[in-house]
Amino acid sequence: MTDDISWVLILPQVPSDPSRHRVAVWRQLRKTGAVPVSPGVWVLPAAPAFQADLERAGELCRKGGGVFAVIDASPRDAPSAAVIRDAFASVRVDEWAEFVADCGKFEAEIAREIQKRKFTFAELEEEEQSLDRLRRWYRDLKKRDVLELPEAKTADTRLRACAAALDGYAEQVYQAIHDAPGDGGSGPSGTALRDSPQGHTGLGE
Repeated sequence: MTDDISWVLILPQVPSDPSRHRVAVWRQLRKTGAVPVSPGVWVLPAAPAFQADLERAGELCRKGGGVFAVIDASPRDAPSAAVIRDAFASVRVDEWAEFVADCGKFEAEIAREIQKRKFTFAELEEEEQSLDRLRRWYRDLKKRDVLELPEAKTADTRLRACAAALDGYAEQVYQAIHDAPGDGGSGPSGTALRDSPQGHTGLGE
């Protein structure tokens, strides 16, 4: 785990009425990766990867008539640094756990389709979209992984397993439709078969 990280404290002050401005700032800070350490105080690594989203949160705050203060934080001792680091790490660990759980759901879905022998282009395209969503989610979480948590490596392994599972399913879809009597190499809806259905399932990092 990386310990030599600079941090910023974020103090958004937004009028309570109308509430939509406070909600918009809160949502943007969460999207940025900031985590609350006490009421009204958020913390975020002082890294370029977070800057654009942080500036967007400031814009939303000022649009709502508020004040958006960003303060460099320099903990004076190890226990103080741990308060900030542990708060940030706790949220990231929970996010990775949620991601890994969704990877498990994806693999289970592929297994069910294979068990039911549901080898159709429509189902394959739906599963490809699900994998694309997992890839986007992974990239968002990885951008926040400044602590280099071991959970990130686990997530990477699980995402690769999902891609491999979809590759295997795509091959079975191809074979089932290609070998169908009188099919002539087209799917049920007349869609031409791709030469390599696996072309859409690599990680593409």
